[in-house]
Parts: sequence; C-alpha cells; structure tokens
Amino acid sequence: MARKPRPHVSPEEFGALVEQALTELPPPYAQLAQEVSVVVEEEPPPDVLEELELESADDLLGLYQGLALSEESFFQPGGQQPARIAIYRGPILRLCDTADEIRQEIRDTVVHELGHHIGLDDDEMPY
Repeated sequence: MARKPRPHVSPEEFGALVEQALTELPPPYAQLAQEVSVVVEEEPPPDVLEELELESADDLLGLYQGLALSEESFFQPGGQQPARIAIYRGPILRLCDTADEIRQEIRDTVVHELGHHIGLDDDEMPY
C-alpha cells in the first residue's frame, strides 16, 4: 500500500501555525507565552543535540532555554538571557503525516516547552 505524500508546509505557513497555536492557548498558558520569546528554527543545532546526548535531530521537536520561573529569584545576578522557546520545523514535519497532525504537534510542543518555563520536568508534562 503506497503511503500518502506528506503535506508541504512552507516556513511561512509553519510560522503561522505556531502563531495560531500561541493565540489559541488557554488563558494561563497564554499569559506564560507572553513572557517567552518563541522562534521557529529549521533544525536543532548540532551542539544542542550533542549537549542533550541525542542521536538524531528528529528526537527534538522544541527546546526551552532560560531560567524556569520556579528557579527565579530577586537575588540572582543580572545578565540572564531572556527565556526562549525554539520550535523545530524539520523534525515536526518528518514526524507528522497530515496537516492536522502537524497542527496538533505544534500545539503540544508549544505547551510542553511552556511547561519547562514554569519548571516542569518531562515526566510531569501534560503532553
């Protein structure tokens, strides 16, 4: 049985889907998303894969970088980078077979990475 071709999603369309996922977040998550820079990148950088000990770029759909809210303190030294979430287009597109799956995976990845922003570990995530 021949496999259906995967939908083509341009970088612009993918970015619009990430924006849509952000605007459709429930109020508590939407508030958190305003505190974080969310960017779309084509692939995870090799140094990030190495640091996380991942063998394949397909193992990383998104990445939170920054200090979790649960770790912030008035007494911390200045100079911290602002919180940032990268959503990786290539791995998500390779994982998903349909446009609906792509939309759902983007939403789940955004929520997952926002979970890291509030200090949740991977095993505590809703997705």
